[in-house]
Amino acid sequence: MSMASDPLGPTGGESSPPGAFAPVPCVVVRRSVESSDTVTLALRPADGGDFPPFSAGQFNMLYRFGVGEVAVSLSGDPAAAGERVHTVRAAGKVSSAIVGVSVGDVLGVRGPFGAGWPIDETEGRDVVVVVGGLGIAPVRPALYELLRQRDRFGRLEVIYGARTPADILYYAELQRWRSRHDLRFQTTVDAAGRDWYGDVGLVTDRIPDLRFDPTQTVAFLCGPEVMMRRSAQSLEARGLRSDAIFVSMERNMKCALGQCGHCQFGASFICRDGPVLCYADVKPRWNVREL
Repeated sequence: MSMASDPLGPTGGESSPPGAFAPVPCVVVRRSVESSDTVTLALRPADGGDFPPFSAGQFNMLYRFGVGEVAVSLSGDPAAAGERVHTVRAAGKVSSAIVGVSVGDVLGVRGPFGAGWPIDETEGRDVVVVVGGLGIAPVRPALYELLRQRDRFGRLEVIYGARTPADILYYAELQRWRSRHDLRFQTTVDAAGRDWYGDVGLVTDRIPDLRFDPTQTVAFLCGPEVMMRRSAQSLEARGLRSDAIFVSMERNMKCALGQCGHCQFGASFICRDGPVLCYADVKPRWNVREL
């Protein structure tokens, strides 16, 4: 089923948002260290203005003056109008330069861009969220929305996987979520020492334990592509339809406007038609080598 005809499918951005072409200078007002190579930055416009609203699942382009820019998911609460939050991992020259900023430094911001998670369309359904590694960042705004409107949805099941306990992001917040009685939050790591008392194993190992009605469930997946593919296959084996599974793909985005072609994925441009895409559309392309 194509995204155009899918009643649950998000629609890509059809018009350019404010700040689409020229980066808006923003001040780093808060910097939190998440792990050895990852930080969370809170930004405010340098001129004291307001940010445009964003939907959970969208992304911004962050520009480190003199270095370059990179696509980074919005990872804060969509209801927090005064600031924008991004979690950034040092994975290259630009992202490393952004991770190295201090409070008071200025970054350029373009956006928001792309299509987000289909939260409103999932009302009354069970929601399954499976994330791995830094994939928790693009899903975090959706969790804020789901929990803020908790009575609109059925069961809420979350599986989060990290490489090691030291790589778990938002640790204190995750502990608060785990203590709630209106969702089931499972955390697992690939490897751990004797001081870790939680689960060890892949996120896909936990999918058989999920509790949901496959005829009334929507799944959000985010993480490495191999993890999302295997998770989607496991969910399909549990009876979930491919057009009820959504994946966030953030690969090779450069211009964020669907103009440069770097993020083309078959007939789609990830920056414009995604980053959240319906798995029913993505599935055939994932089987095409080197696409």
